[in-house]
Amino acid sequence: MKSFKKDKLEVRIYENRTLMGEAAARDIKAKIGELLQTKAEINMIFAAAPSQNDVLKALAEDEEIAWDKINAYHMDEYIGLDKDAPQGFGNFLKRSIFDLAPFKSVNYIDITATDPEKEAERYAKLLNENPTDIVIMGIGENGHIAFNDPPVADFKDEKTVKSVKLDEICRQQQVNDGCFASIDEVPTHAMTLTVPTLVRAPYLFCIVPALTKAKAVFETVNGSVDEHCPASVLRTHDNAVLYLDNESSKLL
Repeated sequence: MKSFKKDKLEVRIYENRTLMGEAAARDIKAKIGELLQTKAEINMIFAAAPSQNDVLKALAEDEEIAWDKINAYHMDEYIGLDKDAPQGFGNFLKRSIFDLAPFKSVNYIDITATDPEKEAERYAKLLNENPTDIVIMGIGENGHIAFNDPPVADFKDEKTVKSVKLDEICRQQQVNDGCFASIDEVPTHAMTLTVPTLVRAPYLFCIVPALTKAKAVFETVNGSVDEHCPASVLRTHDNAVLYLDNESSKLL
């Protein structure tokens, strides 16, 4: 493992994505244990994407984690998919971890909501009443975090959750990841936690494998800190760690 810091961001590079995911899971487990020494329960936000498969698998298989003291949330959801659509982020997380570990509670964004603004307000209220302790996240090919694509990302966003239009790079990524057969099947809009909502959590664990993310990783670490690459905000956070594999780190 190689590591270095850029501004406040700690960057760790692993030989492959399996080692990357396992290392991130160990660190997350340790932080959960540390927080539960002084808190009766904690709140965690999970990203849903194939890039998270390694860390989620390692976490779900760890029976030593006190899941019954953890309230789970997710960071984004499509608008317009069926309740049982496998591409739904809540459904992805059900399969990957939410149904595999005995959480105290799991709190879903309603994929069937007919009024996205009202649903965003409901979920925002829930998050604001239960402050987040840990965020497990990734970075999109366009540098997005959650569904804060460059055209809609706002480092000073006053909203906690909002509905957004997805840009074409983001929608194509869903095809590249194998989630949809063609871009025509990818929803055009989604609900997302905003950038300030994500970074106000005291601990951020960002897991980013694969060559398709190399350019976004380069911009995150070496580009300007602004909305052209929303993930660059991680360099301003006091406790953020970026986990990379041999492919996503190729341009560094």
